[in-house]
Amino acid sequence: MNATALSFVVIAAVIHAGWNLAAKRIRRGGARFVWAYYSLSAILLVPVMAVSLAVEPQRPQWTWLLAAVVTAVFHVTYGIVLQRGYAVGDLSVVYPVARGTGPLISVLAAVVLLGERPGVLGLVGAFLVVAGVLVIGTGRASAHADAADRVARRKGLVYGLLTGLTIAAYTLWDAHSVTGLAVPPIVYFGTGAIVQSLLMTPYALRDREEISWLWREHKREVFVVGVLSPAAYLLVLYALQIAPVSLVAPARELSIVLGGLAAWLVLGEANAVRRLAGSVVVLAGITAIAMA
Repeated sequence: MNATALSFVVIAAVIHAGWNLAAKRIRRGGARFVWAYYSLSAILLVPVMAVSLAVEPQRPQWTWLLAAVVTAVFHVTYGIVLQRGYAVGDLSVVYPVARGTGPLISVLAAVVLLGERPGVLGLVGAFLVVAGVLVIGTGRASAHADAADRVARRKGLVYGLLTGLTIAAYTLWDAHSVTGLAVPPIVYFGTGAIVQSLLMTPYALRDREEISWLWREHKREVFVVGVLSPAAYLLVLYALQIAPVSLVAPARELSIVLGGLAAWLVLGEANAVRRLAGSVVVLAGITAIAMA
């Protein structure tokens, strides 16, 4: 895998784990929290996007807007499903299941539909990453876990799988957009963020009191996610321009290791041994991808 692409992906993984830890702290707000950080991201990206358009040698194309609208729909769905999962399940279940099934589907689709051929070592690495992620997130519940814990775990698994499907959808579309359609990443992501905010505004404004509470109680989390989420994904978009999606998608799941450790060390979630074992498998997979 290209060293520059791998560097982008590793940095993105660190940032991604950080903003998901912040998002997990929101137990109320759901879709309105998603709207808040999408809107903040859009506001921050408008001047950056304007500069990018000014220096971009290509003239803007209508296909760029279409591509951004499609990714906005996928990302809105992703954000709502993920936040709902965090409301009903543990970070250490929802996050790794989502991030594991997403790249698995992405890799299979990239090989079957896009004709990518990442090589044996790359494929082995991809499936090691997915296997490690599932070890982290899908171990059996403790015999001492009560009924509520088991129900929460099942819900976490369901929402993790649904989130994984949305991840695969936007990953494949984004790879096509920045390569096949040649949309500049900053313009693509900035336009998408604006569309995401507009799509969710009618729903968000139905309950202004909830928005006021969210801003009053979780202003810091809105800023953290609103800044870190676009930073992480822009790095991934640039990586997709220079490396195949079948390698980029699983490699960025280094964030699972960091997220699992944070869930244990910061949030006090259980099953540290299983998480560490799964983390070793993930790191082995990333090493194989780096050598591919």
